[in-house]
Amino acid sequence: MLRRKFLTGCCLAVMGARGAGAADQNEVFEIERTDAEWRADLNDLEYTVMRQEGTERAGTSPLDKLYDAGMYHCRGCDLALYSSEHKFDSGTGWPSFWQAMANAIGTREDRKFFMLRTECHCRRCGSHLGHIFDDGPKPTGQRHCINGVSLVFKAA
Repeated sequence: MLRRKFLTGCCLAVMGARGAGAADQNEVFEIERTDAEWRADLNDLEYTVMRQEGTERAGTSPLDKLYDAGMYHCRGCDLALYSSEHKFDSGTGWPSFWQAMANAIGTREDRKFFMLRTECHCRRCGSHLGHIFDDGPKPTGQRHCINGVSLVFKAA
């Protein structure tokens, strides 16, 4: 019995407490699409990251080293998420920000890979963006580590 409890706990830690998929099954978002609609709108990598909580390879996003003035929008629904004024070079290989725009993102616990992290997603369509860590610069001390494929940059 102890072995079964241990194995169940391990499986939940790897899969996450809510299982796979970008949106918690109980969450309702302003913009809802069928899986087929998402697949038609996104390429394979975008779909994997945004709808299945995948991660792009570090250093592959051209948005990582982009520091032009403008706004980063959700690729899934065009909601403004991050300002270039809040972007910084974290050295991680992913676009990083020390804060999101007001009422732009939602968060939830992510217990995959035997650790507790804060996952962030677009509050309007539920698309997975990345994770938030407490090792960022002042004034917030946060690092929003975001997959570039989840974003569209719009110059000011």
